[in-house]
Amino acid sequence: MIQVGDRAKNIKLIVFDVDGVMTDGSLYLCDDGQEYKAFNSHDGLGMKMLKSSGVEMAIITGRTSNVVVKRAENTGVAHFYQGVEDKLEALEHLAQKLGLELSQCAFMGDDVLDLPPMRRSGLSLTVPAAPPLVKQHAHYVTTREGGRGAIREVVELIMQAQGTYDAQMARFLK
Repeated sequence: MIQVGDRAKNIKLIVFDVDGVMTDGSLYLCDDGQEYKAFNSHDGLGMKMLKSSGVEMAIITGRTSNVVVKRAENTGVAHFYQGVEDKLEALEHLAQKLGLELSQCAFMGDDVLDLPPMRRSGLSLTVPAAPPLVKQHAHYVTTREGGRGAIREVVELIMQAQGTYDAQMARFLK
């Protein structure tokens, strides 16, 4: 069986679901229909470091939200799919567009809607609050919850496996 670190070495693209992964899964809806989400700043810095280390990032989500567009822009996510019903189809399209095999892609999701792309990716990731079936099909379950540092944990795992972690940290240790 291939170990998580070996899988992470080959990752060229990581795809994130939003609700439950980038956030804690809570949806804050106001009377005027505006939607609010809370994101973790540690996750954001981790995403910027991962991009700087050469790994592409994408968001594939079933919901549509302007705040997610802003988060993608702030963290360097170049590929963005909202309102997606078939996440596997979106992942396959993106991988083909980037000239990647699915084995070079990681997918981080938290619910059964995420199982198709998770099951086809080279590295499937989830969070502790995910349903048991999702955890069963993940190569790695984070120790941190979604929206509470889970993404930072995953991007550091990838950077460590690829040997880029120390270089990313060195700029903070001057």
